[in-house]
Formats: sequence, structure tokens, C-alpha cells
Amino acid sequence: MPRKMVVIFGALNILWMVFAASQAFKIEISPKSKIVAQIGDSISLTCSTTGCESPSFSWRTQIDSPLNGKVRNEGTMSTLIMDPVSFGNEHSYLCTATCGTSKAEKTFQVDIYSFPKDPEIHLSGPLEVGKPITVKCLVPDVYPFDRLEIEMKKGDHLLEKKEFLESMERKSLENKSLEVTFTPTNEDTGKVLACQAKLHVYEIDDEAQEKEPQKRETTKKLQVYISPKNTVISVNPSTRLQESGSVTMTCTSEGLPAPQIFWSKKLDNGSLQLLSENATLTLIAMRMEDSGIYVCEGVNLVGKNGKEVELVVQEKLFTVELSPGPQIAAQIGDSVVLTCGVTGCESPSFFWRTQTGSPLSGKVRRNGTTSTLTLSPVSFANEHSYLCTVTCGHKKQEKGIKVDLYSFSRDPEIEMSKLLVDGNLVNISCKIPNVYPSDRLEIELLKGESIMKNKTFLVDGHKKSLETKSLEMTFIPTTEDTGKVLVCRAKLHIDEMEFELKQRQSTQILHVNVAPKDINLTAFPSESVKEGDTVTIFCTCGNVPQTWIILKKKAEAGDTVLKSTNGAYTIHKAQLEDAGVYECESKNEIGFQLTSITLDVKGRENNKDYFSPELLVLYCATSLIIPAIGMIIYFARKANMKGSYSLVEAQKSKV
Repeated sequence: MPRKMVVIFGALNILWMVFAASQAFKIEISPKSKIVAQIGDSISLTCSTTGCESPSFSWRTQIDSPLNGKVRNEGTMSTLIMDPVSFGNEHSYLCTATCGTSKAEKTFQVDIYSFPKDPEIHLSGPLEVGKPITVKCLVPDVYPFDRLEIEMKKGDHLLEKKEFLESMERKSLENKSLEVTFTPTNEDTGKVLACQAKLHVYEIDDEAQEKEPQKRETTKKLQVYISPKNTVISVNPSTRLQESGSVTMTCTSEGLPAPQIFWSKKLDNGSLQLLSENATLTLIAMRMEDSGIYVCEGVNLVGKNGKEVELVVQEKLFTVELSPGPQIAAQIGDSVVLTCGVTGCESPSFFWRTQTGSPLSGKVRRNGTTSTLTLSPVSFANEHSYLCTVTCGHKKQEKGIKVDLYSFSRDPEIEMSKLLVDGNLVNISCKIPNVYPSDRLEIELLKGESIMKNKTFLVDGHKKSLETKSLEMTFIPTTEDTGKVLVCRAKLHIDEMEFELKQRQSTQILHVNVAPKDINLTAFPSESVKEGDTVTIFCTCGNVPQTWIILKKKAEAGDTVLKSTNGAYTIHKAQLEDAGVYECESKNEIGFQLTSITLDVKGRENNKDYFSPELLVLYCATSLIIPAIGMIIYFARKANMKGSYSLVEAQKSKV
């Protein structure tokens, strides 16, 4: 019995010692025994001990592969650092701690994966309505791919889902993808295409709970396109045009997005020459070489659609106009401008010449589409038919204008051989100076409205010279012709300008002179008066104008010319010596006439008390005149006044 007790007690002591030792030396690891790390990341495995002041550590893989990491020991802790994580780190790692004769060991399981980027969505082309499209969802650099799952959705609709369960032959990063083909519709525009990738890197743990897999997703908003179609070209004004004309072509095309319009011209070798990127193409100042086929293309991201139109540019027939007309009559000495104008040609060339090849004798100027030939001054050298030749491209046109000359620069000149005297024959001449052509001249001589004579000069022939032509006639004037108008009218008949007849005329009012006649000499109140009476002598000569009246008193010693007024001479207070013969002479440029009377003055009886009223008036007038004359003489001398007086002229009176 005692022996059994000893054995039991010994066994208990051993168990106690073992238990005490186990409680004194322990090893812990961090993180837990399993870790999942992404290739390229950095991880640390840590071993720490308790119950030992100076443990020693060692690290190894279960299959004795290289650690592919760095170990750092610090006291009771040892750390294995893997930076960066790679395929060489996918192992079970053992951490062994030794404390004296005691040893402890822990295991780490390191699993690696690669899932660094979001999926990539690739379209085989633009989405076009009604045309199948392949969409590819690419997951790059994935590991391990046998745990990868990809699904693709369009909006809320799952298009396809794929798992990659095939075995991996080697450890490597691989690109895995899911491809889906579908046909877009208009309703797909605006929908979201989603590609989601899941990598199941965690296994079921002891608690039968699965951790969420790694997820990555990429989305793309869909834009569905419609290839250009129904391309239409409109042309204004027409596809057949004339040179120098213009055309506007407008192109429309349907599509989504709206097609961009390109205009081109098809060249002879079949290639296209780009002209414009606008819907409207305007061509101006067109030439014949602009004829051809023009192509309009509507282009967008998914296609193009074209339409052709052929333009034909026809040669334009330009026109030439000569002004002032096909014929012109120009007066010698004037200035004439001949104008040659062109329409329908941008850059014409001009050439002037005469029909006979004579010198132009003028100055040519050009202004754009107009050319002028200036003849200044016009002379006989300019009487030609002038031709204007216009060249436009390879075409020519010629127009002519005939220049006829005339000279008719002065009015007719009326000349008379002498003064018109009633009943006397006179020669009248109507002269036209410097006239050309004289064979087209006509002269008329009229008195009032009556034609006295007319004359043409057709028989003279056509001479290139300035001539003076005249019409002459004789007639006997009468007093009834006085006041009538003598008209000399000249007409120059120019055939080309009959609507603008050249005519000149001169006029002269006739005045027919007559010699003085019907002279009448009278005394008033009588030819016999008394001494002291007042008597007036009157001389008249009918109604003949331009007549001079001269009154004289006849005497043996010589005639005395009396100072008369309008043929009247007054004697105040007649004296005996005033008696005698008084003569009146009426004369003009044609002739004169004389007549006389005898004035008898009788004496009065002596009467001392008689004082005539005339003497009283004379006395009063004298008393006033004498002082006035004295003052006039004074002021005249002071002002140095000068003058003259002619008794003869004072005694003449022109009626």
C-alpha cells in the first residue's frame, strides 16, 4: 500500500512539472493562421512568445522553398516581411520559437490573388440600329482565374454570366473576358451597359460563413447610332448654267448623330476633290471647266451615304453695244465720245479701227467692261465708219458706228444793198457761213408769214470743205412793210437725224423810209399880230419818223436859226423887227422839204398910261434872275466848273 502511494505521488509531480512548464513558455502569431494577400501588396507575419526572456526564432516554408521575404527579430517578437507579395509567397510558413530545451511552432497559410483593375468594356464598333454588335468585358491581370465570375447587364436585363472553372496549368496573371453579341434598337439609347467581375478569394471557415468576394464593376452609357441615309441634293437655279453665273446646292442627310456634310467634285481619274464641309455649296463666276459631277456625302460615326449631281456650264453669249447709236451726226469742232460696252464677259479685250483702215484720229480709254473712243475736236478726218472688236475668251464680236459730219455753227446773216425807201428797189442777201455739207442746205426768205423765195444747193455736189452759201433777191418796199419781220431761215437736212432737224434763222424788223412831205408851217394866234403880242410859230411834217425840223428867219444879211422845241418857236412881246419871212425845213436821211410864212407885226398908238402885263411879268422875273445868275457864276468859279454851249445844236429839234 505505501509503495502504491509513492508511485502515485511521483506521477503527480511529473504532471505538475509538465503543466507548469507549458504555462510558462507560449508562442502567438499575427495575423491568424491564414492570410489572403494581393500580388504587389505588402504583408507582415509576426511571431511572439511569452514565458521566455530570450527566445530564438526560425522561419521556413512547409516545402522548404525560399522565404521570399525579410526576417526581423526584436526580443520576444519575430516578423517576416513580404514586400511586394508575389507568386513566391504562396506557401504555408512555419515559425519555430526555442526557449532553452523548449520549442514551440506555429503555421501561417499565405494565399495570393490579383484583381487590380476594373473591367474594361470594348465594343466591336459603334452601336448602329439593326446591326449586331459584340461587346467584350475584359478583366485584366487576374489570379486565380478559376475563382473568377463575370456577368454583363444591359439596364436591368442580364445578358450573360460566366465562371472560369477550368484548371490552371501554371501560376500567372491572365486576362479573362466575357463576350456578348446583341442587336441594338432605338430604345437602347441611354441605357447603361454594366460589366461586373467577382473574385472568390475566401474559403468557408470553421464557422461555416463565407466572406463576400472581391468585386469590380465598369459601366457604359449606350449611344445607338443610325447610319446616314436618304441623302438629297437641291440645286438652285438649275443644273444647267451659263458662264459667269452662280449656283447654290444644298445637301441633307438623315442619321444619328446628325451626319456631317462633305461636298466634293469628282475628278477625271475618279478621285474626289474636297470642296466644302458645309451643307450648302455656292459656286460663283462659273466657267466651263466647272462642269462635272459633284458629290455630297453625309458622314457620321457609323457610316456614310452619298448623292451625285451633274452640273453643265454652257458658254455664255456676251453682247456688245455701241452708243450713242449705229449712226451719229457730229458738228465739226465739237467733241464726240463713242462708247463700246460689253455685258456677259468679265474681262473683255477691245480693238478700235476704221472700216477703211484710216487712222483713228482719236483717243482710246478703257474702264472695266467699257471702252471709249474720244474724237476731239471733230474734223474731216473723223468722217468714217468706226468698228469696235471685242474678244472674250475665244469668241469675238464686232459692232460698227458711222460718224457723219456737218458744220452749221452760225446764224444766217441778212444784208441789204441800201436803206429801205418807199418805192425804191433794194437787193436783199441771206448768207450762211461755214456750212457743210452744202448740198443738204435749204434757205428760205420770208416776209412775215409769206415765203418770198427759197433755194436748195443739190446741184453743187458734195465737197469736203466749209463753204458759204447765200440766197439773194430784189423787192420794192412800201410803207406797209414797216414793222413786218424779215426772216432768213436755213435748214441742214441730215438724213440720220431727221428727227432732230438742224435749223437756224435770223430776223430783222423792216423799217421803210420816206422823204419828208406834207410839211405845214403856221403862226398862232395869227400871221398878223400887234406889237407887244405873243405869237408862236409851229412846223409839222406829217407822221414820218426820224425827221429833223429847222426853223429859220430869213434876212438879207443871213438866215437866223431859231431855237425851237418840237418844231415850235414862241416870240414874247413881238416887236416890229420880228416881222419878216420865217422858213421851216424838214429833212431826214432820204431828203428834205421847205415851206415859209410871213409874219406881220403892226405898231400900237402912243399911250403913256399903258403898261402891259407882259412888261410887269418881265420886270419881276428880271429882278429875281440877276441875283441868281450872280450866285451861279460865283459857285461855278469856286468849283472850277467847266462846260460848253452850242447855239447851233440848241436851235435844232429832232422829231
